[in-house]
Amino acid sequence: MTRGTPIAFSRLLCVTIAALIVVLAWDASGLDLPMARLAGNAQGFARRDDAALVLWLHEVPRFLSWLGLALLVVAVRWPFAMLRGLTRRERVQLALTVFASVLAISLIKSNSRTSCPWDLAEFGGIARHVSHWSWGALDGGPGRCFPAGHASAAFAYVGGWFVLRRSMPRTAAVWLTAAACFGLVLGLMQQWRGAHYMSHTLWTAWVCWTVGWAIDGVFHLHARATNDGVTPELNEV
Repeated sequence: MTRGTPIAFSRLLCVTIAALIVVLAWDASGLDLPMARLAGNAQGFARRDDAALVLWLHEVPRFLSWLGLALLVVAVRWPFAMLRGLTRRERVQLALTVFASVLAISLIKSNSRTSCPWDLAEFGGIARHVSHWSWGALDGGPGRCFPAGHASAAFAYVGGWFVLRRSMPRTAAVWLTAAACFGLVLGLMQQWRGAHYMSHTLWTAWVCWTVGWAIDGVFHLHARATNDGVTPELNEV
């Protein structure tokens, strides 16, 4: 199996930290509400119940995401298409990465006290705007809106890049680009409907990337511990 040029651990760390700085900078900019106001007003969000948006950019992507995960699980035992080029360990890692990313976002969201834009009094709801950094502070709404759960239907797949990059670098690049672009589209669509702020989408992307990297590190260390094949040094992955 031909292996692509490994990317140094230090470079991945720099990319991850740089992305974190970008997300924190967006948080500090205070642009969440101004962006929400582009789509909503005192009467609410006009596209909140748009049938086409709800079907094609909410229900269908969510179904396809779960279907994709189911196929990845099946492929652990019966690989197909490009997945035949991965080892069983890599196929397990790929399926686990997607599932763990979705789970991480769901757990954070279920414990969040941040309400959605459409819940704000400014947009016809009852809540007041409170930063998701104001831990423990209640905004008067239902909460459980941070980060963007729906965008994770696509962003959960970004961690697949860590699995594919060694044996299929070009495929890995396409995979990462597609997952990131679809995740951004889903996040923007939810913002247009009043379901999330831009920061929610950005944090979902970063968390999913970080989960994928963490799982890759765990699998790498396990491979070294079991001496299962030739495993590159940690600073070469």
